[in-house]
Amino acid sequence: MQENGFWVFGYGSLLWKPGFAFAEKKQARLNGFRRAFCMYSIHYRGTVANPGLVLALDPHDTACCDGVAYRVPAETAAKTLNYLRERELVSSAYYEDTHPVTLECGTNVDALCYIVDRDHEQYTGVLSLETQADMIARSAGSTGPNWEYLFKTAEHLAALGIADAEMESLVKMVSQRRA
Repeated sequence: MQENGFWVFGYGSLLWKPGFAFAEKKQARLNGFRRAFCMYSIHYRGTVANPGLVLALDPHDTACCDGVAYRVPAETAAKTLNYLRERELVSSAYYEDTHPVTLECGTNVDALCYIVDRDHEQYTGVLSLETQADMIARSAGSTGPNWEYLFKTAEHLAALGIADAEMESLVKMVSQRRA
């Protein structure tokens, strides 16, 4: 994979803070997964005592997740892969896998994806929107408040023209709780 570079799929914070150099950025769709606040954050957007929630790719047969795919060039592939693993695998709540994604132009490419491990203690399962909003509104971690993560992700999805009704509902609910 690294000899020729690779593609990586972004659906949450990678939309607005990739943290690595890329040669191309294209809107993309990943089938068989849903974007969901289904992982407790005990590092970046919460703590062990007061966990937040972060997005994860949660397997679901009939779902699809719209996001972006970044093409990482060969010359920075090894460095980028190390960075992504350090960032995304901090607590082993995600696992790394490659899946086909469809780029906005209709081309299919294999992309590196970080998928929630449903057997990991940080996996929440399905939480109600009320519970999600309560947690997101009140938690913060080493990289800032949890609501900021939600708002930035929603803002970037909207800028890309990607509708996500659940995300939009959460923004309204969290905004009301913070008011």
